[in-house]
Amino acid sequence: MSKDLSRLLSDWPYEPGKLTVRLIDGDDGEPRIQVRLDLGVLQMFVDGRPDGTRPFGYPSLLEYFETKLDQVVEPTADESQPKFSLSEDDCEALRAEAVQYYHRYMALMVLEDFEAVVRDTTRNLRVLDLCAAHAETEADREALEQFRPYITMMRARALASQALKDSEPKAAILAIDEGLEALRKCFADAGEPDLFEQSGEVQMLRGMRDSLVPKLPVSQKTELKARLARAIEQENYELAAILRNELRLLNE
Repeated sequence: MSKDLSRLLSDWPYEPGKLTVRLIDGDDGEPRIQVRLDLGVLQMFVDGRPDGTRPFGYPSLLEYFETKLDQVVEPTADESQPKFSLSEDDCEALRAEAVQYYHRYMALMVLEDFEAVVRDTTRNLRVLDLCAAHAETEADREALEQFRPYITMMRARALASQALKDSEPKAAILAIDEGLEALRKCFADAGEPDLFEQSGEVQMLRGMRDSLVPKLPVSQKTELKARLARAIEQENYELAAILRNELRLLNE
């Protein structure tokens, strides 16, 4: 069997500016997610760790470290008691693993598997919490925090999108409101509450909410394009970048 991918790539051409995703059946009969890149194809498992490996026999490194944390006794004055911490190498490995889940939940958003997006974004927020609480160095405790607003926003969008898919617009609005409160807390915990109103993630969720009141939008793509034009006109480049990403997710 030829190892040359040329025919596969020519049958599925890359289109700049688009996030092109498909679901295929693997040779083992299990589904795989494929993402077309400019230089090839990224393939991921739908469930478990995206690359299909089981670090130390666990579904993921996160679950391995969470198990180790659970096995540590409650802290006492006895210095001989074991303590849990994440080394620089541990944190680097967790960050690399989180990137795999990022690629997958972005692809799952395109496939409109919103429940799986919620699963993977919730999982990555657990990584942030684990590193923030137990990394040995301040740099590792803070390294992923810059991504918390975006992951929080994507999780809220997925929850709302699933509610809309289920014809539950009120549940969608509730999911958005809870996401906005989570973002407010996120900025407050970071000591920067004033950034809440300036956040592109907040504006994205508010825009989605506005489109649901009093009725569902006629065209989500049209709304996103209009909001992108306004963001560029107002030189709000952070929001514009997020809106462009949303349009790519819609294959527009």
